[in-house]
Amino acid sequence: MRVSTMSMTALAAASQAAALSQADRAAAVKNTFQIAWDGYYKNAFPHDELHPLDNTYDDDFGGWGASAIDGFSTAIVMGHKEIVNQILDFVPTIDFTSSNQTIVSLFETTIRYLGGLLSAYDLLTGPAAHLVDDQDKVKAILTQATSLADTLSYAFDTKTGIPVNNLALGNHSTDGSTTAGIAQAGTLVLEWTRLSDLTGNDTYGKLAQKAESYILRPKPSWAQPFPGLVGSTLDIASGEFTDNYVTWNGGDDSYYEYLIKFWLYDSQYTEYRDTWLAAANSTISELISHPESRPDLTFVNIWNNGTVIKTSEHLTGFIGGNFLLAGSVLKDQQLLDTGLAFTESWHQTYNGTATHIGPEVFAWDKEGVPASQSDFYEKNGFYITTSTYVLRPEVVESFYYAWRITGDEKYRDWVWDAYLAVNSTCFSGSGYSGLSNVNAPHGGSLDNLQESFLFAEVLKYMYLTQADDAEWQVQADGSNKFVFNTEAHPIRIKA
Repeated sequence: MRVSTMSMTALAAASQAAALSQADRAAAVKNTFQIAWDGYYKNAFPHDELHPLDNTYDDDFGGWGASAIDGFSTAIVMGHKEIVNQILDFVPTIDFTSSNQTIVSLFETTIRYLGGLLSAYDLLTGPAAHLVDDQDKVKAILTQATSLADTLSYAFDTKTGIPVNNLALGNHSTDGSTTAGIAQAGTLVLEWTRLSDLTGNDTYGKLAQKAESYILRPKPSWAQPFPGLVGSTLDIASGEFTDNYVTWNGGDDSYYEYLIKFWLYDSQYTEYRDTWLAAANSTISELISHPESRPDLTFVNIWNNGTVIKTSEHLTGFIGGNFLLAGSVLKDQQLLDTGLAFTESWHQTYNGTATHIGPEVFAWDKEGVPASQSDFYEKNGFYITTSTYVLRPEVVESFYYAWRITGDEKYRDWVWDAYLAVNSTCFSGSGYSGLSNVNAPHGGSLDNLQESFLFAEVLKYMYLTQADDAEWQVQADGSNKFVFNTEAHPIRIKA
């Protein structure tokens, strides 16, 4: 294991410098990745995640080395050759046919492991092939991705083909769930179809696409109160919706995200594009909301059977980037304008707090403002309902898209501001931890968990915003060669 080349004191000093070049900024983020990796590799590898305060670990994602596989594509795009080869040597040793965890999530395993493996394969057989001396080792990545999908595929063995998300691999069973969320069933098509295209076996893609078909063509009709916008939960046995609770928040978010991204991956799937566009237009006409104290801000309501709920999440902060990506590839100015409005508004959730990091959940209904946050609401246009920060990437993700698509330097600076805030506030022990209260001095207390998506998403978006153009970067004119899955793993677009 290589010791980090820049001390934390030197890094902090460099981070605070007012006029760092873009190359210096990129190098600082890359070094932060090295620090986080060193802590994980020394104290937790090959387990899933590091607990940096006491140097313990967890295996909450199958026990297959989630941080390593989640960090694989980021190490590649950063050019971290030593780390890339450490992970490459680890991949063939994983036994995806069994797990030391009682329950494994199909959704989480797909976006983190399957997405991470496929992305590494696409990058190392393409624009980053120079990072590997022995290309025969790269073949094992696809072999392992196939093994993983074969292990998980029994999840789809239901009457409708809608998968059960929670799997007990030990006895090839499930937790008996009778319902599935639309993000669980609708955030599989990109990875599973990519696997089909790489292996020539169309079974994988067909499984995911059949599951998604029930969301694309919702029944009963009341489950789609506005064109493209549907409820949150499917009955697995019948394929029908059980509600019309409409939101872009967690549990639903990545279903909408993947509609446009899957069409971008393979343009023959026009139904996905058309459904996304209908959902976006309905969101603009029916769900957009402006806080009374800050009408310049634009958030997204929840719609629950006719009741409007003015609450949103850090998770939902991806929506700006999603609209911007769609606007760039569809050449639609309204989508671009709306995406920028969302991005500006979620920036306020960062800019308004003591740590300059956004909260997990916030609201903006004037009637619900706690007395203790009255002044905060009047100034910032929202109030905090859940104050934690668990190293989430979504707001920085939208900043990244805004920078790449508009070229406006302010978005690049916003990413740098977020990097400074996270790097200075969340560093703890041997790595990085989440915070208990983003609006308290120093973020309150630390949660002792270095999430695997710190590697996959947060540091990747922060790095790519400061880095030079590359084949895997989002392109302003829509001529993308890669599309990012919801875990920020770049998947090569089908030729």
